[in-house]
Amino acid sequence: MIKQVLDNKLLFIGLHIVLGFILTFLPIGKIFTMLFFVVGTLIIYMSRNENEEALYMASYLVGIEVFLRMTESTILYETGKYGVVFFIFLGFIFGRPKQKPNVSYVFYILLLLIGIIFTQVPEGESIRKNVAFNLSGPIMLGIVSLYMYKRPITIAQLKEILFLSLLPMFSMISFIYFRTPDLSELVFGAVSNYYTSGGFGPNQVATIIGFGAFILAVFLFIRESMSLYIFLDATFLIYFIYRGLLTFSRGGMVTAGAAFIAFAVFFLLYQKVTLVKISKYVFIILFLLTGIWLYTSNITGGMIDNRYTGRNSIGLKKKDVTAGRGKIFNAQLESFYEAPIFGIGVGNGKYKRIESGAQVTAASHNEVSRLIEEHGSIGIIALLILVITPLENFYFSNNYQRGFIIAFYIFWFLTISHSAMRVAFPGFVYALSLMTITDGDEEYE
Repeated sequence: MIKQVLDNKLLFIGLHIVLGFILTFLPIGKIFTMLFFVVGTLIIYMSRNENEEALYMASYLVGIEVFLRMTESTILYETGKYGVVFFIFLGFIFGRPKQKPNVSYVFYILLLLIGIIFTQVPEGESIRKNVAFNLSGPIMLGIVSLYMYKRPITIAQLKEILFLSLLPMFSMISFIYFRTPDLSELVFGAVSNYYTSGGFGPNQVATIIGFGAFILAVFLFIRESMSLYIFLDATFLIYFIYRGLLTFSRGGMVTAGAAFIAFAVFFLLYQKVTLVKISKYVFIILFLLTGIWLYTSNITGGMIDNRYTGRNSIGLKKKDVTAGRGKIFNAQLESFYEAPIFGIGVGNGKYKRIESGAQVTAASHNEVSRLIEEHGSIGIIALLILVITPLENFYFSNNYQRGFIIAFYIFWFLTISHSAMRVAFPGFVYALSLMTITDGDEEYE
């Protein structure tokens, strides 16, 4: 079935656009979700994961996770993370080993579990839900990393993985389009906008749209048509960027831009492109982005300009451009000073801020500072494992491979810095930075 999808990309893009429309008025999302898991399990079982079917299923789930949440189609709220782990376990069970095991990520997972011992929640709160909310993402990252570490994946397979992750995003874009009120009737402000995000969290929506825009941009940049028509691919890219900007959530789009620039630099180094050709690329990209920005600025009455320059609705510079994240970070550092060895316990940061009467009491949006606060020095060690390990893979790759590896690495780090690990995406994309990208001729060891 995967082959049929990959051989008929435009057809399945169309079907997913239709799916997004259907779910605006028919509550059949849970049926689709259960059907996907049944079909995905059968595909992995019947193929014995010979062609990385488990990874294909996981990549599709990463792309559709936010859409399932916004349409209330999840079986559990963390269906995305649990589902990715489920498919990866099937890959371990049914597939043959393709690389030597690595214990670094087993150690990383064990370090995270230590923090549970120190978890304390107020009466009436669930320890299980608190731990699951904070650790499901990091542990999922560790499990997928065990699977992906130095796993040989061909360039062709990588492109297929990226396409399958992109495919369900067309459903999300379609759903957002039909659920968004007439833009001329909206009063835009310089804050994240739920109306233009399908009624769901703009941060999560922008994160996934940004990744979709990155995939489309990469396909265009390497001159490989995704839908068979290059101008249609460009149209898709323009619309993805436009919808991402309309969420007014900056993190997802800025992260996508940084990841694409990194990929482009290493790809051009690999191609040994002349300065004249580089200038042409830069001109086309700037022309495209300027056009999208000016159009979006006109639609939003200039509010998108204020949002990205850290100004409020009347154009005054905001005192805190981090939307409260800076205050949370400072409180987390104070917690670390109080418990520098083992931290204050998984999920305790939010409750500690509530008890202290802090102005900002939301759960952390920064996974780095959460690890430091709630896991202490143990968390710093876990973080160092994550930061350092992919760099070896980067060092021993050529520039084309480095382009993908550094882009995935940037996606992971910047995403967990503005959106923590609310969704499966950052953990999954981090694991992609660990694979050994081959040209398809190498034999498995």
